[in-house]
Amino acid sequence: MVGEKHAQAVAIVYDYSVLAGTQGAFHHLKLDRICDQAKKFELPIIIFTEGGGGRPGDTDVLTQIAGLHIPSFSSWAQLTGTSLKIAVNNGYCFAGNAALFGCSDFRIATKTSWIGMAGPAMIEGGGLGVFEPTDIGPVSVHEKNGVVDYVANNEEEATLIAKKLLSYFQGSIEDFSICDQEILQNVMPEDRRYTYEVRDIINTVADQESFLELRKKYGESIATGFIRIEGKPFGLLASDCQKLGGAIDSESAEKAADFISICNDHALPILVLADTPGFMVGPASEELGAVRRMASLFKQGANIKVPLVAVFLRKGYGLGAQALVGGSLHNPVYTVAWPTGEFGGMGIEGAVKLGYKKELESIENLDERKELFDKLVAKMYEVGQAIEAASFLEIDAVIDPAQTRSVVLKAFKSAEGNTMKKITIGLFIVFLISMGPLFYSNI
Repeated sequence: MVGEKHAQAVAIVYDYSVLAGTQGAFHHLKLDRICDQAKKFELPIIIFTEGGGGRPGDTDVLTQIAGLHIPSFSSWAQLTGTSLKIAVNNGYCFAGNAALFGCSDFRIATKTSWIGMAGPAMIEGGGLGVFEPTDIGPVSVHEKNGVVDYVANNEEEATLIAKKLLSYFQGSIEDFSICDQEILQNVMPEDRRYTYEVRDIINTVADQESFLELRKKYGESIATGFIRIEGKPFGLLASDCQKLGGAIDSESAEKAADFISICNDHALPILVLADTPGFMVGPASEELGAVRRMASLFKQGANIKVPLVAVFLRKGYGLGAQALVGGSLHNPVYTVAWPTGEFGGMGIEGAVKLGYKKELESIENLDERKELFDKLVAKMYEVGQAIEAASFLEIDAVIDPAQTRSVVLKAFKSAEGNTMKKITIGLFIVFLISMGPLFYSNI
């Protein structure tokens, strides 16, 4: 699909039929060797992790002490940022195998997967009780806690998903088909309080059949995944207003931050489709470590080196909106909004309740109070509309929804052109410095 030149990869397969896929001394030597080669040539890796972890009483080891001088796990983790790692699991995956699974960039598991940092024997040996293998880390749990990125029906589907996922990091494809873009002009509900299915927008903007979503049931207010536009691959972040109204909670913030980090490490441009009232707030949110976990989105976003384009579909409020698009509305190479876009320091209704609290409380008649509240909301909505934000340079432009695909692609192409110019200029500067004495002698 991406051509033979770009399709090189490493495959590692644990064979569960041989000593339950456990890890012996020679196994580790093989793993270390292939990791060295992957790192040397910056090759991506797909690893099938089914297995029971370390092999007690390994007969390949003549002198057995603790056996903790094995470099395999460190070598595997050190590949992060250079060699993309995709793990596929079917069946039991415990201890050392689970460590490799967990250290991978993307993790795919079948519905018949059980994944844990210890198997039944180790748990029982630690005095923690007796459990069946199927009690430990079922995929139904890991799908919701963020351990597994994609749940496949079987190993065949998991392999196909791994190949599709890998392809986004291997370059463009020539064959693609597109949807009727005019659909986007009528996709948003007339009432700004109503929700819509953001995946309908994603699948319309993207090439047909190109959207692959990851961690769908974790951090649900932000959808993460990959798309293609005219065959070119992009990372995607999209607010889902049907989950928490699009508010960014601790889970979705960390999920988005992790995703940005991987795209950044592997030079994949990012498209953001934003519609968020901001960060999820309140005592319950703070109990989940909101300050630390939400800040991770700022830290990753502010250090993005790849081009990022932001499209505000509707709401863009507060710190959450800024964090979602790289820390500031001016950090993307291009920030635009649909005509339905609305912006502010916080949600309109909340801003009215807070800013006009005394005025509202002074009106005893509830109907009259609501009438004033609605008028104030309407007034603030007018001030915060996308066209107003664009007129004061908060954003770069307001676009026709039907033009989203073409506008996004032009913005990314412009960024690519500027990147190449910077590289060329940088190389020329290096050349001037290296040839300094010759040039200076003629001044």
